[in-house]
Amino acid sequence: MRILQLHSDFIEFEPIRKEVAIAEETEKKKNRFEEIVVLFTAIEEKDNLGTARKAIDEVRKSLEEIKVNKILIYPYAHLSSNLAKPSDALKVVKEMENYSKEKGIETFRAPFGWCKKFNIQIKGHPLAEQSKVILSEEKVEKVSEAIKAEEKLKSSWFILQPDGKLIPIKKFNFSKHENLKKFTDYEIAKSRIVHRMPPHITLMKKLEIADFEPGSDPGNLRFYPKGKLIKSLLEEFVTQRTIEYGGMEVETPFMYDFQHPSLANYLDRFPARQYAVKSEDKEFFLRFSACFGQFLMTHNTQISYKQLPFRIYELARSFRREKSGELVGLRRLRAFTMPDVHAMCADLDQVMKESIIRFKLCMNVLKEIGLKKEDYELGIRFTKDFHEKNKKFILSLVKLNGKPALVEMWDKRFFYFIFKWEFNFVDNLNKASALSTDQIDIESAKRYEMTYVDEKGKKQYPIILHCSPSGAIERCMYALLERAYAEQQEGKVPSLPLWLSPIQVRIIPLSDKYIKDSEKIAEQIEENQVRVDIDDRKESVKKKIRDAELEWVPYILIIGPKELKSKKLAVRIREIGKIKQMKSEQLIKEIKNEVKDKPFKKLPLPKLLSQRPIFVG
Repeated sequence: MRILQLHSDFIEFEPIRKEVAIAEETEKKKNRFEEIVVLFTAIEEKDNLGTARKAIDEVRKSLEEIKVNKILIYPYAHLSSNLAKPSDALKVVKEMENYSKEKGIETFRAPFGWCKKFNIQIKGHPLAEQSKVILSEEKVEKVSEAIKAEEKLKSSWFILQPDGKLIPIKKFNFSKHENLKKFTDYEIAKSRIVHRMPPHITLMKKLEIADFEPGSDPGNLRFYPKGKLIKSLLEEFVTQRTIEYGGMEVETPFMYDFQHPSLANYLDRFPARQYAVKSEDKEFFLRFSACFGQFLMTHNTQISYKQLPFRIYELARSFRREKSGELVGLRRLRAFTMPDVHAMCADLDQVMKESIIRFKLCMNVLKEIGLKKEDYELGIRFTKDFHEKNKKFILSLVKLNGKPALVEMWDKRFFYFIFKWEFNFVDNLNKASALSTDQIDIESAKRYEMTYVDEKGKKQYPIILHCSPSGAIERCMYALLERAYAEQQEGKVPSLPLWLSPIQVRIIPLSDKYIKDSEKIAEQIEENQVRVDIDDRKESVKKKIRDAELEWVPYILIIGPKELKSKKLAVRIREIGKIKQMKSEQLIKEIKNEVKDKPFKKLPLPKLLSQRPIFVG
């Protein structure tokens, strides 16, 4: 981008004729501005919305020097021979105008695409005439204004008790709330960097769940068959529960145009770093949530007040350029899977009713995944103004959770939301990670022109709720592994929930001659949607039992002459560490009762262990 910046006594211009097909509509009349800085601006081939903002930031420095706060952006192609396409140039010019106004500059713009005659009188001081060349930045990362604001954000911190008392954290007695204390310390420190390897990383490798991928960008993991099964089951389960709640499942693109008029400003309102990619002559970003696609879809949807809340859902593969020092196994990734359900609501009353329904949904989802209330802490964030007007609503969520919550209160709003809450898991390194969350968004409906028709037939902007019922799927896996490690440290047997166990039953024949009988028993169990395998390796029974224990197999069956004769199985139950005599029908019934209403997928590996590869050596 090239700019000729002129501090002027006045400028007069008049549009004469259109020069490009997309020239903006305007009147052919004389325009005059006085005491103004004129920016004759040529948009070049690689310029983008980031270039537009960078240019205005540069201009602001000059305005401070000459004590002026009034500009005219004047599209002027004659400053460069390497011009952008008119459609792209118009987007950049509009972004300059919008961004300038956001920064508090009194901003005017000459119409784009016209041949204009002008008359200008420039002031005589040394800084009146300046030439600027603004280079486009080609990076794989875009940092939003919200990220910058978040880093400077100053907050007040409290603990909100179920009895309604709002207590400054320095005065709260944490003696009976050790986990809440860890969460509070972590949040206030605002440091996401991890200096030690958390236990779940060792477990995810040892159990052949997931591993780092050296051939990809950091924070992009590979999932082995067992890990892919667990991940798929969680995805299916959360989707199932969200659809039952009323979410309409859709699918939207992974990649979006940086210069799309609705997306450009939203990027700066969302606290996430983006991946940027180029395709032909355009710059795109990989989505960091499902918001973009769902909002663009809703923009084209006809909605009546009778259909509110309008709930739309996607299981979104998402991407964020998290800082390298913050990337930690399954806990914080650059590529992750986020269940994302939005609800368009008519007003705050409907928002609050819907929020309570969704809060309960999230609690139930985490419970069914295998996480108890004791495993996570509630964090609530809101503006001071929202708190003053909606104390009863905020307290209702704390009461539903049944224990004190950490509160972060802002004097003013920095983001697109005025209120949000999260359930935060605290791991073995005392680091906290958000699982379920919901937000009240008061900006996006207008930005994306999402409307509904009210009782009087008039179009209105809804208030939007952003919810992830579970948080990132990978993070749920991290929480389950970290909790299992903590239980092991307490002398308990580490395990995964039965419905997520890749192998639910292992059959160990006493010798090779019982393999055929083991296969028949396995078929009977498998027919009832239970994942079962057979250890047919040339190893001792003792080693086979030990290996099954190391794989966290919930049920181990020993098959020999005694079991075949009595038709009762010797079932080693991992959870209680004891052997029970059971008929196969009893075992199947016990497993089915435990995994009731959960999704099922078949064994992800060969049934015979002798045919199974070793993924992690």
